[in-house]
Amino acid sequence: MNRQILKNVRRSRRKQGIRKEVFGMPDRPRLSVFRSLNHVYAQVIDDLTGKTVVSASTRDKGFSDSLSAKGAKMAEATAVGKLVAQRAKEKGVSKVVFDRNGYLYHGRIKALADGAREGGLQF
Repeated sequence: MNRQILKNVRRSRRKQGIRKEVFGMPDRPRLSVFRSLNHVYAQVIDDLTGKTVVSASTRDKGFSDSLSAKGAKMAEATAVGKLVAQRAKEKGVSKVVFDRNGYLYHGRIKALADGAREGGLQF
């Protein structure tokens, strides 16, 4: 099996195990993270209604291009975490459940989580 396909299969299995346990309620929605090769995306989701409360990513119009220097993916992830926390606070959300979406809690995922905590989200 191709190495990239195998990597995606393993991540999807981890994701299924996580999603069995993690569920976002209106009082404590789910902070879901997705990372691609170049970008990081975060959403705060109420699973009961199936609605996205807030979202932020490195592709947003308001996101600064000054962070896109070489080796700045960690800084971008931290900034996305702070941005999603700020937007969630504006909507009245202070507590969330963190859904790492099958990714290991390391690198950009950890940086985003730390940025969200610095922004005021509790999880």
